Amino acid sequence: MGGLFRALNRTKVFRNLTEQEFAWVLYDVGNSAFIMIACSLIPIWFKSLAIGTEPGKISSDQATAYYSIAIAIVTVVVALIGPVCGVLADHKDKKKIFFTTTAGLGIAGCVLNGFATSWVLFLVIYILTRICYNASLTIYDSMLNDVTTEERMDEVSSYGYAWGYLGSCIPFLVALIAYVLGPDMVGVLPDSVSKIIGFGVTALWWLIVTLPLLKGYKQKNYVETKAVTVGQTFGKIFGTLKKMAVSDRKVFFFLIGFFLYIDGVGTIIDNCINIGTDLNLNTVGQVIFLLATQVVAFGGSLFFAKLSRKKDTVSLILICIAGYFCICLYALTLRTLVHFAILAFGVGCFQGSIQSLSRSYYSKIIPAENSGEYFGIYDIFAKGASFLGSAVIAAVKLAGGTINVAVACLAIFFALGFVFLKIADSRWLGRDKTEHSIKISKQERNPL
Repeated sequence: MGGLFRALNRTKVFRNLTEQEFAWVLYDVGNSAFIMIACSLIPIWFKSLAIGTEPGKISSDQATAYYSIAIAIVTVVVALIGPVCGVLADHKDKKKIFFTTTAGLGIAGCVLNGFATSWVLFLVIYILTRICYNASLTIYDSMLNDVTTEERMDEVSSYGYAWGYLGSCIPFLVALIAYVLGPDMVGVLPDSVSKIIGFGVTALWWLIVTLPLLKGYKQKNYVETKAVTVGQTFGKIFGTLKKMAVSDRKVFFFLIGFFLYIDGVGTIIDNCINIGTDLNLNTVGQVIFLLATQVVAFGGSLFFAKLSRKKDTVSLILICIAGYFCICLYALTLRTLVHFAILAFGVGCFQGSIQSLSRSYYSKIIPAENSGEYFGIYDIFAKGASFLGSAVIAAVKLAGGTINVAVACLAIFFALGFVFLKIADSRWLGRDKTEHSIKISKQERNPL
């Protein structure tokens, strides 16, 4: 890793990163590759195995329903185990063990998914892989307090999302070529070989860029307590939630605001293809623009990373929320593929930034030694994103409304998220000392 770090550290982009920060950023590059194919090719591969008229096969509607149930199972399981893993990982020298286990199982599951020959086995392996993937992210997010300083959290977190968006395109393009050469299009490769290549290259990429973090990570913040049972762990989590509601209101109101605006973000991401489909837009054109959006998201995240050196975190998050609010209203004008491209690029400008800045701000307002537990709770809100928004879109569509109106209605989530974030940052809740000290430091370095 040292040689790679020294080579890249000479470039302008990575010049400011320490070796620990660089290793942490690389994991975002790795896990983003998996979620990229999860949002695009995996549903297609699943349906190619599941749909048919022969014995053991199911209809297209059934395949869609079973796949949705699988995602729901993942969401519920992660919501239950995320905080538990976080609490246990907060103990001395445990975080690396939990991270290595969950990331390793996720990578192994990604490989095995390519060899599944039945749709039932494919779906079961995928559920387990997604659970391990999400669990590793809970631990990974909580590592931010260990790999960098409080002053640099915004910038480092933004680098993670930025390079995650760009880096995920590399293995995805290989997987996409394998799919294009498969039986559904060119027909050069058998379907089984196409899937093995797609999953295999993604898992290999995920593994390689994870190794630096596994090798160099040191847990600096931890709790010194005796071993606890699972029952005691749940008791601690409920105690923390009660504490948030009663005395730690900054965190409490932030999580409410975060859930609202990130629900809007998640809904737009999850329904991007549905938007184009409802408007009868060219499917290939949609995929091309969505891939290009990854590059836009890369640039947007780096831009906000640079702004974070001079501006406070809350102001930048509020700008992103306002941007999404305008995007929702712009959806009312959607008619053509060009309009869709403008919408997609607008989302790209703020998508990575609103997630990375939320992650770093949360890191600043929680106790560092309990970061695993707190990020377990954070991920309940994050992983459940798009739940309410999807319900709104479904309600509008069932009532006879257009997809344009449905997306525009999501603006209410961003408006409410804006209000709750302002409440969380208001002085009557007690301004966070960390945020205040960072502002002073930035003013000293940038007096103008």
